[in-house]
Amino acid sequence: MKKILLILGIYLSILSLNAQQLNFSDSATISLITCSPGEEVYSKFGHTAIRINDAKNNLDVVFNYGIFSFETEDFYFKFIKGETDYQLGVYETAYFLPEYKQRNSMVWEQTLNLTSNEKRKLINSLLTNYESQNRIYRYNFVFDNCATRPRDKILASLDGYAKFEATNDSKTFRQWIGCYVGTDTWLKFGIDVIFGFEADIIATEGESMFLPEVLMNEFETAQIKDFKGQSRKLISDKKVLVNKDESKSNVDDQWYFKPLPLSILLLLIGVAITVWDTTRRRHLKWFDTILLTATGLAGIIVLFLMFVSSHPLVKMNLNLLWLNPLNIVVGGLIWIRSTKIRRIIFFYQTFNITLYIGALFAFALSIQSINITCFPLIVLLIIRSTSWFAYTKHKLYKRRDIK
Repeated sequence: MKKILLILGIYLSILSLNAQQLNFSDSATISLITCSPGEEVYSKFGHTAIRINDAKNNLDVVFNYGIFSFETEDFYFKFIKGETDYQLGVYETAYFLPEYKQRNSMVWEQTLNLTSNEKRKLINSLLTNYESQNRIYRYNFVFDNCATRPRDKILASLDGYAKFEATNDSKTFRQWIGCYVGTDTWLKFGIDVIFGFEADIIATEGESMFLPEVLMNEFETAQIKDFKGQSRKLISDKKVLVNKDESKSNVDDQWYFKPLPLSILLLLIGVAITVWDTTRRRHLKWFDTILLTATGLAGIIVLFLMFVSSHPLVKMNLNLLWLNPLNIVVGGLIWIRSTKIRRIIFFYQTFNITLYIGALFAFALSIQSINITCFPLIVLLIIRSTSWFAYTKHKLYKRRDIK
């Protein structure tokens, strides 16, 4: 009930701010708001907003570039294609902060050390962006999101430039994202599967600021260099607006529900089934149908993202070497008793074994990082494909001997 009232309050606040002209005085303070990650998938990386507090005009609002709606037509399909539209929303800080308190996120405020001219330029830029024809933008998780937009607006308003402190904390995009989604989690596994080798490029200092907390830390030590050669701190003050209640933090899932233990268990089951198949000279088809169908469906998703989606970091994905989209077809063909079909499966599995070994070499040579959960699955696929290779070869040669 509280969540519904909060959403309703935000909605009414947005409507009221739309209906009036936002006028800020030169005494207004402008700050960068950073919210720590939440538990939901869409909040795993935190959030950034810009706050303008103008006591003279009794205005205290946030400019939030993270507004989106699940009610958008074909939302999920557009999200998969990378065609999700976000928009800039402006509403009272009194409605913004409770949302993150309810989410149990930390909220920090960094006051920007701006001159009157810089404040005016930033405010005018934000107000222009808030006009109905300008507020909607095409969201890009890495290069154009709720953190990069406020950063760009702030940096563009400076009478000079921002000099950031050099850091040795260099990471690839995949590693930065891994800091927020854990090591052995289903979200990390899914991200690693759909990301190609572009995700293993070292992110520059500016590119790493797509993460709100990284942006906050970079701003904390940054200096503004003006055209006269003088410098001043970008941030004049920092404080906590909302504290996190650690006692409410969710406990991690049990280890046996995590991807790696389950993939190892699946490998052991596959080995046991293969040994059983060998002793009885038959093949447990339903197991391979499930395995081939699952990897085929995953391969179709990877292929779709590579060639259709505009999401960043999903191109040139070597996971296709072991997630063969054609597996979904072969998963049905193995039930057909036909010499012709068996010959097709024979050559197909020979080809697949080559791809699987190629995948292991590619990952071993660090051409692309692989999630450790994938290794038991690839080994299982090699074992089952080799088993099918031997099985179909035996059937084909047995028929020839009979003839």
